[in-house]
This record gives sequence, C-alpha cells and structure tokens, in this order.
Amino acid sequence: MAYKPPPQLWSNLPILQKASDAYKIWHGMLQEFPRLDRFTVGAKVDSLFGEVLEYILLAGYSQKPHKLPLVQRATTKLDAVKFFLNIAWEIKSLDNKKYIRLSTPLTEIGKMLGGWRKQLQNETPSE
Repeated sequence: MAYKPPPQLWSNLPILQKASDAYKIWHGMLQEFPRLDRFTVGAKVDSLFGEVLEYILLAGYSQKPHKLPLVQRATTKLDAVKFFLNIAWEIKSLDNKKYIRLSTPLTEIGKMLGGWRKQLQNETPSE
C-alpha cells in the first residue's frame, strides 16, 4: 500500500501556502546564522514568523466577523518580521542574497494581506 500524504490544510488559502513557503526559506537560513545571532534576533524572527502563520490560518478559517482583526494582527506581525530581518541584515547575520531571497515573498505576502484587509473592510459595515 502506497503512502498517501494528508491533504494540505491551506490548499484553498494561497496566502497561507506562500507564507508557509517563505517560512521554509527562513528556517533554512536560521540554521546558518551565527550562533549568538541565532538565539537572539533569529529566535525573535522565528517566533514572529510563527505568529504570522498562525494569524493567517486563524483568519482563513474564522467566521467573517472575526477575520478582520486577525488579518490586521498578521499584518502587524509581518511588519515586525521585516523589521527584525532588516536588523539581522544590518548586523551581517544575513547576506544581501539571502535578505533579498526572503524579502521578495514577504513583500508579496504583505500585498496579499493588504488586499485581504481592504476586501474585509469593504464587506464590513461601519458601525
């Protein structure tokens, strides 16, 4: 009997797939960080990245009234990931090539979150 992998939860959430792929890139880079930086700024980025993934997952499967605050939190956490990655680049824990390799999908995820937020804001009546 052949092994059949479980269906991916995020198959209907392209933003979650993209964020997951970006995290996999990050995870590979974290292992190459200088030891001290891995346990400081690297651990911070890793933790924030996990929160981004969690908020996107929760927003994707929440009821409509709960989606907007989760998307906003994901956006805030993504901005924090970008901030700390910039610090990692500035202290030379990430070289230019790795920084660009990770910044590109993060920028795309940010645009996707912004579009999602705008759509939710337009669907949510003002109170």
